[in-house]
Amino acid sequence: MQQVTIVGSGFGALTSIQTLRGQGFEGEITVVSPKPEFVYYPGLIWIPSGRRTGKDLRIDLQPLFERRRVKHVPASATGLRDGGRLLETDGGEIANDGLIIASGGRFIKKLPGIEHAVTPCEGIASAEKIRDRLRELDGGTVAMGFSGNPNEPSSMRGGPIFEFLFGLDRQLREEKRRERFKIVFFTPAERPGNRLGPKAVDKLLDEMHKVGIETHLGHKLKGFSETKVMTEGGEFDADLIVFMPGMTGNQWFDNTELPRSPGGLVQSDGMCRVAGFERVYVVGDSGSFPGPEWMPKQAHMADLQAKAAAKNLMAELRGAEPKDTFKVELLCIVDANDRGMLVARTEKHNIVLPSSPAFHWLKRGFEWWYLRNYR
Repeated sequence: MQQVTIVGSGFGALTSIQTLRGQGFEGEITVVSPKPEFVYYPGLIWIPSGRRTGKDLRIDLQPLFERRRVKHVPASATGLRDGGRLLETDGGEIANDGLIIASGGRFIKKLPGIEHAVTPCEGIASAEKIRDRLRELDGGTVAMGFSGNPNEPSSMRGGPIFEFLFGLDRQLREEKRRERFKIVFFTPAERPGNRLGPKAVDKLLDEMHKVGIETHLGHKLKGFSETKVMTEGGEFDADLIVFMPGMTGNQWFDNTELPRSPGGLVQSDGMCRVAGFERVYVVGDSGSFPGPEWMPKQAHMADLQAKAAAKNLMAELRGAEPKDTFKVELLCIVDANDRGMLVARTEKHNIVLPSSPAFHWLKRGFEWWYLRNYR
């Protein structure tokens, strides 16, 4: 019986499972991840305001694994041998006939004092830390920002920071204590959010100005202290620092011969294949893919890549040539707790629709629709 191994249990991994079974794959599927659970990361933005709890966003995958006949191995990948046919883990070796790497990315934490900043997309505990710290503060300055991978401009996740930023403004207004807080947005980019498109950048900056969010843009970061953000353009005080660094590849990639991009990700072609490896694919934040410079690192893109990877792997296992490519599409709602701005971008179009309560409810509706497959 043919055996497919999937590393990870996030968006790309789960879509790979659904696609393989949906395409009629009857072989064994093994998922390797520390826990049989899925965290719905887009919902982390609602934890500080109490609109979501960790329990709401943490999904037990055992029922799905049973339905889809998936074996879960509670382990972490540590290496890869025999041309990709043998995955090394801290729980032993796992042989495969096909491999999909969907183990996510790793935040670059080299800035001095970065331990004083909270990285919200590291998981539920980080979002809860922001929530708890805000409850402790009676006033002060909250600084939120992001940076990228200098060797891989596309390997960054700035969008959630905009949502935490605008969400904080709305939360403090609802709590009737906005006047006691200064909110500062910082990033080395002069035009932050440029991958969303020029119109989106203008709207985001205009909205910050309207609601009184200060900006510190275009200055290279030097580091953090417990109470300061330091840049080449100066430093400023902060009682809470929320910061999203750029991303690179998983550490276990270093113990393999997988081809790497300049930014440390696994190099892929337009069909999610890993060059030089037979029946080895990569999806989501783990990979570097050909495409426009604005191609996003987001869950939607991971899903699109996973569908292509699973279909192509199925073709190879059947002795056919892979032919599926993934669509490059940026689709997001920049949410602010009770309203949101819709941004959509393809290679032909860039649509930006102004903030509306309808888009907030659309985002919440999508969350329900997406998670119903896994609950």
